[in-house]
Amino acid sequence: MAERPAPPSKAEERNTFLFLAVFLAPALAVAGVGSLGLGIWIWQMIFGPPTG
Repeated sequence: MAERPAPPSKAEERNTFLFLAVFLAPALAVAGVGSLGLGIWIWQMIFGPPTG
């Protein structure tokens, strides 16, 4: 039977959390908002601006 892997240490957990909180989450947020803005911009180039 295979041995279980060692549980992650506190330092590994902290580093993983910091990576997710400081780098990954903001990068995904910027990418998501940027993608939405680009999509709306392209939509308006094709179909025109909103009319009110």
